[in-house]
Amino acid sequence: MTSVTQLQGARNKRLILAAVCLSALVLPLSFTGGAVATPAIGRDLGGSPVALTWITNAFMLSFGSLLMAAGALADVYGRKRLFTLGMLLFTGASIAQSLAPSVFWLDVLRGVQGVAGAAALASGSASLAQEFEGHARTRAYSVLGTTFGIGLAFGPLVAGALIEAFNWRAIFAFTALIGVIAMVFGLPRMRESRNPDAMGLDWPGTISFSTMLALFTFGVIQAPESGWGSPLVVGLLSASAVLLAAFVMIEMRVKHPMLDLTLFGFPRFIGVQMLPIGTCFCYIVLVVMLPLRFIGVEGLSEIDAGLLLLALSAPMLVVPMLAASMTRFVSAGILSGIGFLIAASGLHALSLYSIGEPKSVLVMAMVLIGIGTGLPWGLMDGLSVSVVPKARAGMAAGIFNTVRVAGEGIALAVVAAMLTSLLQTDLTNAVAGSVDAALIAETAHRVTTGDMAHAINTVAGLTNERLVDGYASAFQYLLHILTLMTLVSAAVVLGLLSKGQTVTEAQQVAT
Repeated sequence: MTSVTQLQGARNKRLILAAVCLSALVLPLSFTGGAVATPAIGRDLGGSPVALTWITNAFMLSFGSLLMAAGALADVYGRKRLFTLGMLLFTGASIAQSLAPSVFWLDVLRGVQGVAGAAALASGSASLAQEFEGHARTRAYSVLGTTFGIGLAFGPLVAGALIEAFNWRAIFAFTALIGVIAMVFGLPRMRESRNPDAMGLDWPGTISFSTMLALFTFGVIQAPESGWGSPLVVGLLSASAVLLAAFVMIEMRVKHPMLDLTLFGFPRFIGVQMLPIGTCFCYIVLVVMLPLRFIGVEGLSEIDAGLLLLALSAPMLVVPMLAASMTRFVSAGILSGIGFLIAASGLHALSLYSIGEPKSVLVMAMVLIGIGTGLPWGLMDGLSVSVVPKARAGMAAGIFNTVRVAGEGIALAVVAAMLTSLLQTDLTNAVAGSVDAALIAETAHRVTTGDMAHAINTVAGLTNERLVDGYASAFQYLLHILTLMTLVSAAVVLGLLSKGQTVTEAQQVAT
């Protein structure tokens, strides 16, 4: 009887793990799927360039800014309860997105979906810690991380296949289906758990942090259309700076802060924060920008774009595991720095590729970027908690995850604005005579969001060929900037993480 109970318990744990992994799988699919679908959505629903940009950014902004808050709420109100609410809201938002009548409502629903995703991932991940112990817990979190990597690797391909077989709405219907399956298998078996010592949510910190991110992202996205010196953009960016200062003051004074800023007194901890920032600029932004380029500008089909992107993302399924095994011979800091150097070489190689050339050059460049990014990607979670005293590892992990996810949203907004501004400058120089600057700005913004259908011939003298040439030149310049930023990341990581305490020694530091 006991053995039967044990087998049943082990089976339930595996199903709970599968349910949490499915909830993690739909997050990168929602992220990459929105990027792949943006050109098709623009053709179908229209919408302004700013509205099309928010299809991806609304999800990333709400997800990144609320991830830590969701973890705190799960500790107080129950992990199973928050996971249930998160998955129900995520599934409902996905169904609503598949029926969205306009880009505006799609953007709103994407924001809601990000909130739901934060609740589901934070509570589901915390639930695994209650179901598994010791090595089994380590294996469970390894499977969870691998699942997220699979979603990033194959998300564009799945999204492309769904668009070609049906239409862009099928992507959101598919994520809803996965959400339903996760709830059916996971919820009946998941136990409710809370943290009896939980201190609740730092509401002032959460509100100021989330609002700061929203205003900054809105300002950066609006800048190419309104101008960096416009009252609206200046006001948004200034308000975000004020809120950042307020957030720092709040976190320094509250008894139980959302982010313990004193951890930044550890130089190696600062170095660790460069790892997610660096991977944002050498990898994550390309996961969004390249589908828009391949589909919207180069005219590839969604399925062909998804296949091409495998060259970028497939190494992420293997390299992180290899990196973990290599730490027996080389320190994690040095491996991470080398990874950024490899990624920078891949970005430079990508800048040498011209539209219309053989795709072999493009594929090799993307493989290099994927391999290089995979080295720090597989090591940074462990480093985030190994460079501070053991007693503060939980807060260190929370800060690291916030920097990683919030940084992705900020990086996307900044890089998209840079590309639009570069293209706008190129098109302005190409147009003879006096042409409305706002019209050129709109044209540039539409091209960078993959909406070539509405960008062509909106300005006299700007043919499809000229727009493509201008975009290629702007993208090449952008890749030079990303290469430089990746090299800076490598220098900081090698400077702060290549020497000093080992992981074991750091964990033994006295509090």
